[in-house]
Amino acid sequence: MQDWRFFYGNGEQHKEVENKLKSLDPPPWRQFGRKEDITNSQEDDQRWQKLRQLAENQDRNRKRGQNFRISQNATDVINAVNAAIYLRRPLLVTGRPGAGKTSLAYAIAYELNLGSVLSWPITARSTLQEGLYSYDALARLQDSQQDKNIAQNIGKYIKLGPLGTAFLPSVLPRVLLIDEIDKSDINLPNDLLNILEEGEFEILELVRRSQPQEEISQQNQENEFKVLTQDKGIDALIKAGRVGCCAFPIIVMTSNGERDFPPAFKRRCLRVRMPDPNQETLKAIVEAHFGEKGKIVFQQAESKINELLKEFMPDEKQPLERATDQLLNTIYLLTREVNIQEEDEKSVKEILFKTLTSGD
Repeated sequence: MQDWRFFYGNGEQHKEVENKLKSLDPPPWRQFGRKEDITNSQEDDQRWQKLRQLAENQDRNRKRGQNFRISQNATDVINAVNAAIYLRRPLLVTGRPGAGKTSLAYAIAYELNLGSVLSWPITARSTLQEGLYSYDALARLQDSQQDKNIAQNIGKYIKLGPLGTAFLPSVLPRVLLIDEIDKSDINLPNDLLNILEEGEFEILELVRRSQPQEEISQQNQENEFKVLTQDKGIDALIKAGRVGCCAFPIIVMTSNGERDFPPAFKRRCLRVRMPDPNQETLKAIVEAHFGEKGKIVFQQAESKINELLKEFMPDEKQPLERATDQLLNTIYLLTREVNIQEEDEKSVKEILFKTLTSGD
């Protein structure tokens, strides 16, 4: 029997998964745009080639996904990701700071070869409108004073946000990271309910300019508008001002647990907590981040690294109150061929291993 999983969390890319994703049917109650609605599959293929090239060029983000490791015993996270793909539901991932919540989105995109991650970092001022699209009316007004013909092209003044770009029709799903949603205004989770349920939204400025369908002839393209997207150098053609997904995006929403969310929001999500890594997983993370040079580092300083791993981990049954990057920073600094005195090394470890709950 074929393995049901798409995502394994082991940093290995699964290019053969594309056909499996394309043929995956959604539950009847989570059907959105039909694959037949994507009239030009060649155009969609070309767009995905650009998206994958974009991801390849974003070296830092690509490595975040490539270096992600999670214990194979942490089945809850792995199963939650795969269930979200099958059920077309967003993931709400909680956990302590530094547990790898954000990196999870990059790992999904890397393993499934789904192009660059669309990232929406949330602040207290973030709004649904900001996530969907922006319209630069002032620039259009200024251009119209110079040349009215230029200003007629309204699409060049509209740019889809990360949320809006994620819901463009496509045979394959995009990966969208909504980072630290617990920092949002109290209304944002409720504002997201409609698009998470319906999978579509309208660009009002384009809807107003669209002609009724019965007035559109084959030669008349007044209902089509080319707009900017969150993907650098990649435009999108919007018809009649409406954007609706075909493949529901893989949405990873992260939360540090600083607030609770309304039941209506939580019922639309699959919720999972990112576990604290064990010593074996931490070692795999360190080796992945150090790459080929890391193998030499491990050979030359294995006892030192093992000692730092033990110091980093808390006593048994105590929560891990440090972030993984604190361990990476410490190993990087203390395994370099520099002469750090014993008293300085002790001070450095105290500084870099300071717990996240420490008030100093």
